[in-house]
Amino acid sequence: MSIFRLLFLSALIFVAIGCVRSERMENLYAQRCLGCHGPSGSGDGPIAASLPADVPNFHDTVRNKSVTQIRKIIMEGKGIMPAYGPALSKPEVQDMVLFTRILSQRGRNVEWWERFDPLVWAHCNVPWEMVLGYDQPPEENKPR
Repeated sequence: MSIFRLLFLSALIFVAIGCVRSERMENLYAQRCLGCHGPSGSGDGPIAASLPADVPNFHDTVRNKSVTQIRKIIMEGKGIMPAYGPALSKPEVQDMVLFTRILSQRGRNVEWWERFDPLVWAHCNVPWEMVLGYDQPPEENKPR
């Protein structure tokens, strides 16, 4: 088998994994988050108006939080948000962290093809905590 063929097959496998993960992220968000946070993370979901407190807008809140802080909120809950730690696996929590980050940075609904942007894909699929020894980009480690 030629090196080109091997590289091509490897690329197809990575794209397929990314497709499955993207679909899983979207489904998890629809099941667990969309009702309160809405389709773009603006806090305008169908049940948000009936809740006793305002639902955070990802564009204002998540954008300023580290990966670790977002993960903690998803796992332990905060305010009126329930704790999803017992209900989600570690990969599902990571998917939710990434998806909320995507929504907060884009500030709008994210098209399916945008999730395959090379930088988003790399952040999504490379186990940075194993490669670099930490789970946050360097700029997030700086004190504010």
